[in-house]
Amino acid sequence: MSTTAAKTLGLWNIAGEQPELPALIDPDGRAVGYGELVAKANRYALGLEALGLETGDVVVLLQPNGSELVAAYFAAIQSGLYIVVVNWHLVGPEIAYILADSGAKAFLAHERFADTAVAAADEAGIPASARFAVGTVPGFRRVEELGAGEGEGRPQRHTAGSPMLYTSGTTGRPKGVRRPLTGADPDQVPAASTWFFGVFGIGPFDEHVHLCGSPLYHTAVLNFVAISIQLGHPAVLMDRWDPEEMLRLIERHRVTHSHMVPTQFRRLLALPDDVRAAYDLSSLRVMIHGAAPCPLEVKRRMLDWWGPVVTEYYAATEGGGTVISGEDWLRKPGSVGLPWPGSTIRILDDAGEELPAGETGTVYMKMGESKFEYHKDKDKTEKARVGDLFTLGDVGHLDEDGYLFLHDRKADLIISGGVNIYPAEIEGELVMHPKIADVAVFGVPHEDWGEEIKAVVQPAPGVEPSGALTAELLDYAATRLAKFKLPRSVDYLDELPRDPNGKLYKRRLRAPYWEGHPVP
Repeated sequence: MSTTAAKTLGLWNIAGEQPELPALIDPDGRAVGYGELVAKANRYALGLEALGLETGDVVVLLQPNGSELVAAYFAAIQSGLYIVVVNWHLVGPEIAYILADSGAKAFLAHERFADTAVAAADEAGIPASARFAVGTVPGFRRVEELGAGEGEGRPQRHTAGSPMLYTSGTTGRPKGVRRPLTGADPDQVPAASTWFFGVFGIGPFDEHVHLCGSPLYHTAVLNFVAISIQLGHPAVLMDRWDPEEMLRLIERHRVTHSHMVPTQFRRLLALPDDVRAAYDLSSLRVMIHGAAPCPLEVKRRMLDWWGPVVTEYYAATEGGGTVISGEDWLRKPGSVGLPWPGSTIRILDDAGEELPAGETGTVYMKMGESKFEYHKDKDKTEKARVGDLFTLGDVGHLDEDGYLFLHDRKADLIISGGVNIYPAEIEGELVMHPKIADVAVFGVPHEDWGEEIKAVVQPAPGVEPSGALTAELLDYAATRLAKFKLPRSVDYLDELPRDPNGKLYKRRLRAPYWEGHPVP
């Protein structure tokens, strides 16, 4: 799929010069040109303006991956609106909370989530006039009515909007990360966007094709699709990720880059050798992964298969991060890389003092002079900060060359008999056992030690839990881990609770074991 060079960047500029150029490939395989995408984004923007939405107001989307979602996103971006894309795995009351907390003035849902959308809108008190649906949802107007009869131009208000992303809420109510609107011209691609893609060696109109295999409600996933389109790169959207279907799409559309998570790597590696060898993947140039720890052996096997195109980064919705190429990772296995240009990474102790290279502490970061706040949560904002640095709660160290190595989430740290134990290391070893599909490790109460190590395992397909399996897994662990890191017991579940981007909801697993005990 070729992109002939255009004179200027940006969705609306490209649409004016090359309206037939593919901007998206919808999950059904239909190509959507820049002109068509802009026409829909403009109509939605006019409709939202006609509803009375003003600069700084909020639009909430509950939609699967597709051109409708992307058009609504760009409608907000050109109209000075905040756009919240909701995790469609949430239930009605959880979505109602986000609708109310964000102050949503319009709610655009999809018929796939009709029951949840109706329950959430009712509970949050969203008026009927502000409810729109792709397809049929009771009490919602069809989205085709949004902007119908308002003409074919663009809204009078012409100022850049912004995503307002809600944190995952694994440790409580989700919080919106809301940045001040810049007042910039939405037709001009922010320098930060071209800079960010430049971190991965991706430039405007350089024949790149992006593949989106994760839900667009994730920060990075949405950013990669939006920036790709703004830089003249078509985005191939998947509705639900499937490993062989991904390989087919890479070959079909000559995909060059994607944003992935380690869970997807493991499922790709589990494909039969003949399936993996059946597709031409020679177009791949930079396959980017982050969001969750990647076991070392999984990373090595992906590099063996795809070559040095596998690039890793560590970043935050709030700003800042690191990146490491495949070549560098082979020199520094386990590292998540060096800070981005303009980004600062520091390791601090519990007193907020900086630690030297090699010593483990809490990872703090910042990106230039970037400012953010957690919406309606000043206390959370302040607790995450030391001076102008903030933390996600991760624990790690910097080596003598400035490369960052992550150990675990501080909240997941196990302290057993006064010894600090990092579950991610144990999980990374256990998950390589062929009879384990997924695993979570955490601390459970112990009268003498404070905590002991528990492993909860999702067996591989066709494997049944048993005492013999537990013995086999513990014997395996003993060949790869020091004795003090070995799980003392193993429980089994049919499936571990993860979101589609690979993040494990460990709090849900751990909570039942701590009932009646003070949580450390």
